[in-house]
Amino acid sequence: MPEPTPLAALAAAHGLTVSGARPPLAQYTRQLWSRRHFIRAFATARASTPYTQARLGQLWQVGTPLLNAAVYFLVFGSLLGSGRGVPDYIPFLCTGIFDFTFTQSAVLAGARSLTDNIGLVRALHFPRAGLPLAVTLAQLQQLLLSLGVLAVIVVASGVPVTARWLLAVPALALQTVFTAGLALAVARIGARTTDFAQLLPFVVRSWMYVSGIFYDLSRITAHAPRAVALALDANPAQVYVALMRYALIDSVTAGRLPPHVWPLALIWASVAGCAGYAFFWSSEEEYGRG
Repeated sequence: MPEPTPLAALAAAHGLTVSGARPPLAQYTRQLWSRRHFIRAFATARASTPYTQARLGQLWQVGTPLLNAAVYFLVFGSLLGSGRGVPDYIPFLCTGIFDFTFTQSAVLAGARSLTDNIGLVRALHFPRAGLPLAVTLAQLQQLLLSLGVLAVIVVASGVPVTARWLLAVPALALQTVFTAGLALAVARIGARTTDFAQLLPFVVRSWMYVSGIFYDLSRITAHAPRAVALALDANPAQVYVALMRYALIDSVTAGRLPPHVWPLALIWASVAGCAGYAFFWSSEEEYGRG
């Protein structure tokens, strides 16, 4: 009597695979690209949903960072005097807040992107990386809308429009890759440790305070010990915010930028983007289980 065929061999003979198994990275990337339209539609829906019940609707996408800028200007610019001696402080502050808010919001939303959509994760088979990428894209859409208001603030403050404004495009592109990598990394951690999403806001807020969002960080690094200055200058949030300020504000000169700022921006985007993507993919088959 012949021995029974092993289940694995039987499945292979009929072309069956394990449901939810992690495909090779190249195949996974192709699957993710094939669902780019879903990611874009999901991002657009997510960007508009938070304000559907508000009377002012989508105006809050712009109003929220503007109110934050007003509060931070009152506290740091007026009460603490952080803006003394900083040329064009209002555009300087608004650019920092608008730009950092993009990364901050994408990272916080990325940490919850799988747990908040657990029903979708369990019901449908698709590359799970689409969810943290979608929340990053949603925040990018909000930032692009806010940049129109920021341009008005910059020009109304007397800052001229120059050819340097074009540098905002590659700076924002590199920041988006960096932010997407972070969102992917924290999405995996958040899916495994539910308390992580409660801790992360404190980590991100501390990151904001050391990134020169409210003050000119070059004044500190000029007199800080070398190791501290190098760490502050290499801070990715400081790198991308500094590039956006340099692009939009003519009084932000090259001497106020961190050393080797463009190579740093490229390195951070490459490392965070690739490492975050691989880190997320390595646990693909575990999402939605348990």
